[in-house]
Amino acid sequence: MLRFIARRLVVGLGILFISSFIMYMLTDFSMDYLQDLEQSTNPNKAFLIEERIRLLDLNTPAYIRYFKWLGNFVTGDLGTAWTTGTAVTKLLGTAIISTLQLVTAATVLAILLGVAVGIVSALRQYSSFDYIITFLSFLLYSLPSFWVAVLLKEFGAIGFNNFLRDPAMLYSTIGVVAALFGTMWMLAIGGTTQKRATNFALGFGATAAVLVYVQLSDWWSTPNIGPVLLGVASLGIAVGVTVLSTGLKNRRSLFTALSVAALGVILYVPMQWVFYWLNDVMSWWIVIGLGLLSAVVGGAIGALWRGPDWRQSVRTGALTAVPVAAMIFIDRVMQDWGTYNRLPQINHRPIGTIGDRTPNIRGDFWVHTVDNYTHLILPTISLLLISFAAYTRYSRGSMLEVMNQDYIRTARAKGLTERTVVMRHGFRNSLIPLATIVPIDLITLVGGALITERIFSRPGMGQLFIKSLNNNEIEPVMAYLMIIAFLAIVANIIADIIYALLDPRIRITA
Repeated sequence: MLRFIARRLVVGLGILFISSFIMYMLTDFSMDYLQDLEQSTNPNKAFLIEERIRLLDLNTPAYIRYFKWLGNFVTGDLGTAWTTGTAVTKLLGTAIISTLQLVTAATVLAILLGVAVGIVSALRQYSSFDYIITFLSFLLYSLPSFWVAVLLKEFGAIGFNNFLRDPAMLYSTIGVVAALFGTMWMLAIGGTTQKRATNFALGFGATAAVLVYVQLSDWWSTPNIGPVLLGVASLGIAVGVTVLSTGLKNRRSLFTALSVAALGVILYVPMQWVFYWLNDVMSWWIVIGLGLLSAVVGGAIGALWRGPDWRQSVRTGALTAVPVAAMIFIDRVMQDWGTYNRLPQINHRPIGTIGDRTPNIRGDFWVHTVDNYTHLILPTISLLLISFAAYTRYSRGSMLEVMNQDYIRTARAKGLTERTVVMRHGFRNSLIPLATIVPIDLITLVGGALITERIFSRPGMGQLFIKSLNNNEIEPVMAYLMIIAFLAIVANIIADIIYALLDPRIRITA
């Protein structure tokens, strides 16, 4: 594998060199560095033009300037934006962080929700659920992103901020929402008339109970998870992960997941003290470290329970521990919602529509985290809706193709359970086409969601690229293009490796 990666990287660097030369020449040809001065009426116009030419070394041929730029680039000198004198590394640092915050949330949610819904839609082919999802997917995919973003600013920010001033839901509204969730749950599972009625009642009752709890506890003003909701959600996570990972018949895996869920509830109060002690040094690196530690602890619990295949218990424990730990972290963030909401810059209108943070806001790590989340909500939903539609169609089509293969019929003829046939033989092979789509989509989003960033005024990679083009600044443009080109090469290598992991017939060492 190392030889394969090394060979692909060498080829990729050659491609990167050739493409960077072409991009530099095209970019330089398209830029008019003297446009503002040529239209100027300044009496020192000739002198200013000469100074600009000397500053940008325009008397030197473009191909020579390219090699000068390349020499600086490979040594870590990315240049400066000549209109402001700001280092390109500083511009990229700010833009990449803003874009990664948006891309990470939107991509992860779109993949998880889109693939899950697409798989269920494929398994329920030609059912009412399948027709509804197909209609919604095509509808969302065809919506202009700028129109979705504008609607979200109108109703998701202005309307919701107005609602938060007096957060009261009519019980008729609760009934309608609960009925919609119950209907979708009933259609997704299917079955006999009695089973459908039971599933509708369960979905309706669970949704109505949650909404009534939110209404009576004034949850909108003081949002929280708390030990009770954490316990209920952890139990659901434990059962759901076990069903998908090994099936409920694997008792050791089920006991592992339940043990991890119980440990999460037990550690809820001690973790509040841990967060208090770490408050002055809290950072995202510590959060990531705690997340990895939770996965290790969950895997260790699985190793203690063991079972016929101890790796299954370890996997189930780790997969259960991470979302449970994430809920504890989210609960701690929610605890500062009131403090954040009362800040004079917020004034009880927390959902942001401009930028990636509130200017001049003061507070600790938790307040700034709430601020980042409130500015991420709307652009994330905007990207999520369109990406969700695409992944739903991809995963549905791939799953339908796989489930009609001969080896699926053979697996069923051998007497394997439907869960084993779907998850082990169907789902895994249906991910192979997505192994190409997901890395490329991710790189495309890292390049910046131009329209979404523009409407929500997020200083991301897309805005940096457009601004640099308008200002005729070739160094930031080339740095942007080189990063995206390099990530595209890496994405293709990762796709090949994922192919090999998903399909044993593929050998990347060939």
